[in-house]
Amino acid sequence: MSSSRENLGLLLGFVAVVIFGGTFPATRIAVAVLDPWFVTAARVGFSGLGAALLLGALRRPLPPRADWPALAVVALCLVIAFPALTAFAMVTVPAAHAGIVLGILPLATVATAALLAGERPSAGFWLLGTCGAALVIVYALRNGGAGELAAGDLLLIGATAVNAIGYTLSARLSLRMPAWEVISWALAISLPIFGPATLLLWPSDAATVSATAWASVFYVALLPQFLAFFAWNAGLAIGGIARVSQIQLLQTFVTVALAAWINAEPVDLETVLFAAAVVGTVMLGRRMRVAR
Repeated sequence: MSSSRENLGLLLGFVAVVIFGGTFPATRIAVAVLDPWFVTAARVGFSGLGAALLLGALRRPLPPRADWPALAVVALCLVIAFPALTAFAMVTVPAAHAGIVLGILPLATVATAALLAGERPSAGFWLLGTCGAALVIVYALRNGGAGELAAGDLLLIGATAVNAIGYTLSARLSLRMPAWEVISWALAISLPIFGPATLLLWPSDAATVSATAWASVFYVALLPQFLAFFAWNAGLAIGGIARVSQIQLLQTFVTVALAAWINAEPVDLETVLFAAAVVGTVMLGRRMRVAR
């Protein structure tokens, strides 16, 4: 793989990670005043409507029949399970804590890519990926969880598992169709269920819900759930799932920074030092071989 293509893949991954990083702070604001079931349904309903309109406006043909099973799994993992699990987790844990726990996602994605996508990271890559995940876990135990896993952590661990599967299958599909179409079709096929569910669960006191809460719902629906996947799927396909997924180690600290700004959650020197260490593992990991 040429260095320029790899760098493009990493850049696209970084753009997506910055957008993904706002998911937990925004969801935390939304579920503070809105039912988590409604937030989940609205996240899929609004993004599904946008995806369907985009596909229709561009008159995109249906994907090949052979790709529909993988698209259905992507929809189940990224469109349905992940939003639901994270929405309910945000009821019980802070946004920064959630961002830290999901720091193990890159390592889970590497393992899934090795199992499902035929990628073969070198021993050095595995070592650095494990070190990066270990740093994040240590940070979680020292700060977010006070040495214990909260009830919401189990939901977040489930979210990590479904995300890793969804990312890997999305990247594989992005080798055969435009990256933006993968998430668009996954969202569009979910719309017949979640469009009506959004209306059914619409809050009776919607007029009294703050503009900030509504803005948070639209943010998670249209940006991390929809548009960010254009860059993420393309980055994974271009730069390799194992390598580009390591950029997501930085998402933990994007989330922590946004949680401090948006949710008034504290950030200290220790967080900055852990962030620097994780960045170091990502940079070193770029130099390790990954066979595709």
